[in-house]
Amino acid sequence: MPVLPGTAGPASIVREIGALAAWSVTSAKPGNGVELLRDGSTDTYWQSDGAQPHLVNIQFPKRVDLSELHVYLDFKSDESYTPSRLAVRVGSTHHDLKDVCIVELREPTGWVVVPLAATQASKQLRAFHVQVAVLANHQNGRDTHMRQVLVYGPANSATPGLRDAGMFDSLEFKCYSTMR
Repeated sequence: MPVLPGTAGPASIVREIGALAAWSVTSAKPGNGVELLRDGSTDTYWQSDGAQPHLVNIQFPKRVDLSELHVYLDFKSDESYTPSRLAVRVGSTHHDLKDVCIVELREPTGWVVVPLAATQASKQLRAFHVQVAVLANHQNGRDTHMRQVLVYGPANSATPGLRDAGMFDSLEFKCYSTMR
C-alpha cells in the first residue's frame, strides 16, 4: 500500500486537518460511501451514483487555514471512473462557494496535489467549507472513483498580524469564530 502523504515525519510544514471536518458526498453506491475517502487505504474508493457534477463537501466547524488538497486517483484500476477535471471551491457555506482552481488531469495514478495557498494573493486561504467537484471523467465516464482525499493546513496555524497581539482572545470575540 502506498504511503499516505504527510506521514513521513514531524519536520513537515503542513498537517492533515480533514479529521476536524464533517464529510459528505452528493451520491454513493451502496458499500462505497464517503467513509472510504478517509479510511487510509488506497485500495478502497468512494463511487458516485448519479449525474455529474459529483461533489465531495468538507465542512469545518471553525474557519481554517488551507494549504493543499491531496487526492489519490488510479487510472490503471478505475479507467473511465477516473476524474479528468476537478474544481476546488471554498466559502463559508455551500451557498457562497467560489472556484479557487480547476485541475485538468491526464490518466492520473497516485497522489494529485492541489496547492490552495498559492491560488490567493494572501499567503493563506481561509474557509469553513471546501468542495471538490468532479466536472468530467476520462472516456466520458458517468460515475467516478476517488480513493483518498486529504486536506492540509499549515503546521503552525497561527495567523500573523492581529491574532499575535492577543487582543482578540476574549470570550466575546471567540463566540464569533465559529459558524452555527
